[in-house]
Amino acid sequence: MIAPVSGEVVEVNRKVVDEPETVNEAPYGEGWLVRIRLTDPSEVDSLLDAEAYK
Repeated sequence: MIAPVSGEVVEVNRKVVDEPETVNEAPYGEGWLVRIRLTDPSEVDSLLDAEAYK
């Protein structure tokens, strides 16, 4: 996995490990992959939000 932000993975979503289809079925809800403790929170400012991807 490539992440455009730096930090430490602090949690992995076990649901998507056990039920990978969840990523496609609920990408903005239960389909999250990891939680990251950001090293530099300002890096998030350069990311697109869901609306920008449309």
